[in-house]
Amino acid sequence: MDTTSGGFDSATALAWVRMIAAAIERDADQLTQLDSAIGDADHGVNMQRGFAAVIAALDGRDFTTPGEVLVTAGTTLMSTVGGAAGPLYGSAFRAAGKQLATTTATADQLLDGLRSGAEAVQRLGAARPGDKTLIDAYLPAVDAFAKAVAAGHTLAETAAAAAAAAEDGMRATIPMIGRKGRASYLGPRGEGHQDPGATSLALVFRALAEAVRP
Repeated sequence: MDTTSGGFDSATALAWVRMIAAAIERDADQLTQLDSAIGDADHGVNMQRGFAAVIAALDGRDFTTPGEVLVTAGTTLMSTVGGAAGPLYGSAFRAAGKQLATTTATADQLLDGLRSGAEAVQRLGAARPGDKTLIDAYLPAVDAFAKAVAAGHTLAETAAAAAAAAEDGMRATIPMIGRKGRASYLGPRGEGHQDPGATSLALVFRALAEAVRP
């Protein structure tokens, strides 16, 4: 299989993070509305603040590897985003970045980074599939990415498959009963509401698909 076609370098990583920031800015109100139903009503504003800080931290700097970009983004998110999102997203980006220490990462290496990010989130939040968290979008995305890599698809095709799977996972949280965080306090009353963390995670993967698209 060809995993070197369309490699993932520091410029692509920067484009990805900038596209995430733009998507968060665009959809911040939606994220807050979703969080108002089952959480603290601050997910949108927290993510917006965090990614604005990330862009400020990245601007004007030169990066040799994509990993340096993602570690910088993760460290910034951990120090600027309130609530659970800062540690979770910060840990994910830092863990992913540590797997991408080459100048241009292959799809296999990016897969390793995404897996490490998911593992970091699960270690920190102890969330499992079905708990109505961002993991319900993250794990399907990683699985789809892995299957596409194994099938020899291009990086653009692989990232698009992962984004679609994340969005499917996001929508699958609607009928779930939350078992982590504030959503767990609502019990059955949380049914019918889409998880805000899964929603922002889907934005992250859709931005990746856009960043690597030819």
